[in-house]
Amino acid sequence: MAAYIIAQIDVTDLEGYKKYASQTVAIAESFGGKCLVKAGASEQIEGAGPDRHVVIEMPDVATAKAFYNSDVYRAILPIALKNSNRDLVIVEGV
Repeated sequence: MAAYIIAQIDVTDLEGYKKYASQTVAIAESFGGKCLVKAGASEQIEGAGPDRHVVIEMPDVATAKAFYNSDVYRAILPIALKNSNRDLVIVEGV
């Protein structure tokens, strides 16, 4: 069953964050992932929301966790954490 990595991100340093963002899609794709949403235009219709949203579809929860915990992703994760505030979840699809 598909799983989705959903990130809500407030970027604090755009130039620094670009170094991270430019690499994530290729890494996700190497795990069979597909980027469905990447910081596209959005309209907040309830509550408060972040600057950008990211949704990556993965084949299953195990693969989503393998991607997140992989050495190649962990190598760039500090760039994201330094240049943004974010919430990230893995959600199993239906």
